[in-house]
Amino acid sequence: MQKKTDKFLDKIVKRDYNNELEKILEKKAFDENTKSMLLSILYKIETAYKDYEKVKQNVEEKEEFIQLILGAIQNNCEDIKVIKLNTRESEMLGNKTFLVEKNKKRIICYPIERKLLYCIAKISKNDKIIKDNYFVIHKTITDLINVGNSINIVEPMRDFNGYSWNTIPKEIESISHNLIYQNIRMLVGYSFLNNWIQNKEYIIDYFENFQNNLEERYGEESKKEFIYFFNRISVLLAIRYNLNLKNKLQKEKLEVEKKLKKIRNNQEFIKEITEEKRELTKEIKRMDETLNNRDMLQKEYEKRNEFLPLQEKIFSVRILSQLMMQEREEKLKILENLNLLLNPQKFVIFKKELEEKEQYLKLLDIKELEDEIKKDLMQIQEIFLSCYQNKIEKIETKQECMDLIYEFRYYSLLPFDEKKQIYQLEELQRKREEVERKLIEKAYEWKLLHVFSKEREVNYQIIKNIFYVRVINLEDLYIKLIKEKDKNYIQLFDEEVFEEKILLEELEEINPKELTFKRNKKVKIFN
Repeated sequence: MQKKTDKFLDKIVKRDYNNELEKILEKKAFDENTKSMLLSILYKIETAYKDYEKVKQNVEEKEEFIQLILGAIQNNCEDIKVIKLNTRESEMLGNKTFLVEKNKKRIICYPIERKLLYCIAKISKNDKIIKDNYFVIHKTITDLINVGNSINIVEPMRDFNGYSWNTIPKEIESISHNLIYQNIRMLVGYSFLNNWIQNKEYIIDYFENFQNNLEERYGEESKKEFIYFFNRISVLLAIRYNLNLKNKLQKEKLEVEKKLKKIRNNQEFIKEITEEKRELTKEIKRMDETLNNRDMLQKEYEKRNEFLPLQEKIFSVRILSQLMMQEREEKLKILENLNLLLNPQKFVIFKKELEEKEQYLKLLDIKELEDEIKKDLMQIQEIFLSCYQNKIEKIETKQECMDLIYEFRYYSLLPFDEKKQIYQLEELQRKREEVERKLIEKAYEWKLLHVFSKEREVNYQIIKNIFYVRVINLEDLYIKLIKEKDKNYIQLFDEEVFEEKILLEELEEINPKELTFKRNKKVKIFN
């Protein structure tokens, strides 16, 4: 109850975020240029957030969004260096535009505001948000979601300036990461994602909850299809963009292949496990004898210290005894695991786990990586569009219908690559049009839209254009039908300002009698 009251009071009493940031900066040793950039970033987010919230839908309230950024600066940034191009300091960046060192809580960045904000978002991320039992993908999905969220945090400042909305694909750190992140945000909501990203406890299995959430909302088949391609593309993107993670996966691949080779030769595997057990048992027995014999322990102490460098030498026999007890426990665990592998049921599970790892690690062998990423990304969009139809069917209020119109317009204008936006992809045209038609039909059920023609197809061809324009407030959008050189065009207006002219190629022979308004007359789209 107190939380709701505080939220209500925040809306009545306008918070001074600028003052809050300045108080944080007073305790930081940043130079004046850095402080000025941070204050400018905050001002631009505050200015743009209302439009961002309107256009995108299903986002944090401004207070929550800004608090995340202030918290990251306060808790995760001890040193921010903003450096100029072609200086000695810039050499440490090489061909990069920024460097984030989490362990030192340090950011080094060129004086580009959107890059600095991206660094602040990146430095506050948890390195692990998925349990280890998901094998390879616990690393790759963590990377995918963290990168997607960091890009997402930059968006209000990057694409909005207080009066217009414009996206330049080259300014997005990774178009593919961003698109997938926006897919899952629209499918399960920003709140679920934020809880997942900010989670530091591993009692809750968020990846399992994510799958359950998808199944509950969109059905088991859609969940299976989405998770299959989601897992795959997380690995492909890690291989493509994260060199450190790629190198770790390469090493893991060699280990998995080595183990599988042994396992598939069953007799050889059992022989090797039995021999390993025998050697471990001998070692544990020797350690027990040493730990229970003072003279043997003294000799072990001298033997180990003889070859250790000064800074690594064991301080006393007592400390050696503690170390050996730890080593003994570790060997007992290994022995226990080996015993389990000789159990037929446990052996089958172990083999299955390795084969699951191998399935993902084989993606490292793909030669045409970019083509594979594009193919999987397209598959995910197909599944997303099927799920979105399900979302439309569940609309229960007029406001919810309007929100989905905004949200789907936002989706349609997302970049798929540097050249095309979603609505421009021929591969998705059929599925996308199905969603548009269903959403427009729902809007008519809720009496949201003006009727432009008694002919259903004519109506659709006119109204569908609301999904392709970057007007901030769709409610202020007007349409005018004009004719030039025997061709019919639609002109879209936002409060008297010319927005765009669209040729109605499918309806070149419009019969005026089919229209509910006269040519050259400006008509508001939404009732």
